[in-house]
Amino acid sequence: MTSLNDTIRSDIADRADGAESVGAESAGREGIIEIPDGLRLHHGGKLASARLGWRMTGPASAPIVVALGGISGHRQVFTLDNTRKGWWSEVVGPGLALPADQLRILAFDYLGGSGETTGPSGGAWFPAVSTYDQAELLLRLLDHLDIKTLHAIVGASYGGMVAMAFAERYPERVARLLIVSAADRAHPMATAWRSLQRRIVRLGLDSSRPEAGLELARGLAMTTYRSPKEFAARFSGEPHEVDGRFVFPVEEYLLARGEDYAKRYQPDGFLVLSESIDLHRIDASQVTVPVTAIAVQEDQLVPIADMRALCARLPQAELLEMSSIYGHDAFLKECGKLKALFAPALGLGAAPGVTP
Repeated sequence: MTSLNDTIRSDIADRADGAESVGAESAGREGIIEIPDGLRLHHGGKLASARLGWRMTGPASAPIVVALGGISGHRQVFTLDNTRKGWWSEVVGPGLALPADQLRILAFDYLGGSGETTGPSGGAWFPAVSTYDQAELLLRLLDHLDIKTLHAIVGASYGGMVAMAFAERYPERVARLLIVSAADRAHPMATAWRSLQRRIVRLGLDSSRPEAGLELARGLAMTTYRSPKEFAARFSGEPHEVDGRFVFPVEEYLLARGEDYAKRYQPDGFLVLSESIDLHRIDASQVTVPVTAIAVQEDQLVPIADMRALCARLPQAELLEMSSIYGHDAFLKECGKLKALFAPALGLGAAPGVTP
């Protein structure tokens, strides 16, 4: 078989990031890999050519861990300076749950998303993307960087799905998985919510109001990410009148989150990756590497019963259950609880004094 390195070339040199301050050997590297021969996709589509944006930071001699998040995740995992905020900045960084001073953190922009990796734009058709396609891009990235075996893949939400797809296809390339709020397939109720979100985005595109559609879809999504208990605690105040109608505190919050999201992400990318979640199917019995799975009792999108069933099908699995008012978004917010669970799962020792 022809080496993947033969068909991959980097169109920009790896570069040190002057803002990197994790440690003496912690020069950040990032780049764009061109894939001139294109990609044949799992669901039957084909890209004539493709590109892959990636980034790696951390001590040069540290174990390499791939960090993958939800469909909004990208290669900037944690904040290095005031100009580029990491999407997982409350959990990943020196001394945090995923300690960037003890590990090399590798990440990439998802295929079909809003980053530097190939994706849709301007309403043009784009083929369906599978978690197996994301896994193939990760394989090509590892070959490009000459990484034989990863210490771990830490994947949350969609990233956990990608992690399992990678481990099923390429078990020799990763020693273990740590997944949070991710199963081997989407729950039909979660697909119902996301299907309506995609319909809203398409309605916005068809009405020449793409940002408005994405804002509403993201606002609706927030109601599934968090828990009813959190909303009751935060948004029980009285509505106020604006231009002759009443606006509720929770309504203001959802619209604000939607507006912020629409400034940073493309409707087309949202559609592709949202659909990719619902198309996700893996054979859990074929994921032979050790898996530590973390389930959140209040998670509406990935019910705890689904994660229990997943772990029953995985050959080597440990299920850890935690409670969080943040529901599905616990992977973004609960650094203390996650630190207690991440450390032993990654072989970093226990985290004393912190309990889930």
